[in-house]
Amino acid sequence: MLKIAITGNIASGKSTVEKIIEDRGYAVFDTDKIAHKILDKSNEIKEAFKSFDILTDGQVDRKKLGQIVFSNPEKLKKLESIVHPLVKKELEKIFNQNYDIVFVSVPQLFEAGFENMFDKIIYIVSDEQIRLTRLINRNGISEKEAKLRIEAQLSDSEKSKMADFVINNNGDFETLKFKLGQALSKIV
Repeated sequence: MLKIAITGNIASGKSTVEKIIEDRGYAVFDTDKIAHKILDKSNEIKEAFKSFDILTDGQVDRKKLGQIVFSNPEKLKKLESIVHPLVKKELEKIFNQNYDIVFVSVPQLFEAGFENMFDKIIYIVSDEQIRLTRLINRNGISEKEAKLRIEAQLSDSEKSKMADFVINNNGDFETLKFKLGQALSKIV
């Protein structure tokens, strides 16, 4: 099985890349979606953050939790120490299935130390101002909150050095699709 990670900093365009790859008929998984399911079920997270108002109707409210962890690096590390091992277990289940090629979107690939689980890494990069605008519009958060989330990640320059393919996503959809197609032709 060829295991390919799709990664990039927040609001760089990973979801769009996932969709393009899915449209080509490949299996694509998203660790953000896996993490969201973990948040919905995890009593450990509820317990770890019980002194904070993170629940809405008994469920972990990702927006509330995000406001806490992205403004406090220690709290972010605490959350990641719970979530990352559970995500890794889910990835191992995916890798035990019968795929020739599998793509996995892993926004926190390097932060979680998952890079060695993959054969190839595609890194999506986009200018910070573009990402800031996308994040504010997509998540309905303030500029301050968006900047905190952007700053919580390793820099593009650091991550780009660790990737096999770097795709710039500052242009339009067709340009992204073309650049991704070029990378895919070298991988598969």
